[in-house]
Amino acid sequence: MKINIKEDLSYLISLLKSERDSIVANRIRCLVLLKEEKFKKRKDLAANLCISYASLKRWLKIYRESGFAALLCIKQSTGRKNSITEEVHNALFERLHDSESAFISYKEVVLWLEESYKIEVKYETLRTYMIRHFKSKLKSPRKSHYKKDEQAVEVFKKTS
Repeated sequence: MKINIKEDLSYLISLLKSERDSIVANRIRCLVLLKEEKFKKRKDLAANLCISYASLKRWLKIYRESGFAALLCIKQSTGRKNSITEEVHNALFERLHDSESAFISYKEVVLWLEESYKIEVKYETLRTYMIRHFKSKLKSPRKSHYKKDEQAVEVFKKTS
């Protein structure tokens, strides 16, 4: 488990104490333990840090190839493009806040996107997107039973 760590041990420890982000702190802790040579095997080090062996290998590869600054830089990207563009986002906002032709249900929004913009978005994805970005609460009333007696409803409302 030979790896050449260029940073000074005292510098790493002081940086570790001042670090607030737990992910970055764990990476610095990894370098500190490697510098102190506390573990003979990388699997033991990974177990001590509560990370997988593959993560430890990835961290050390980043450190060897790109250096200390790259190890501390954390990139979290799924690599997926947004299916809802800015143009569609603005159109959704305008239609949602339009009092005359507002959406009644999320299913209607899915159909509208397919017709207007040729975009296929899953119902749950679109619902979550609209709640997150627009704080929307599209609700439709339950269907009334076809055998319901309207006069009995009026009598019930008057007596209650």
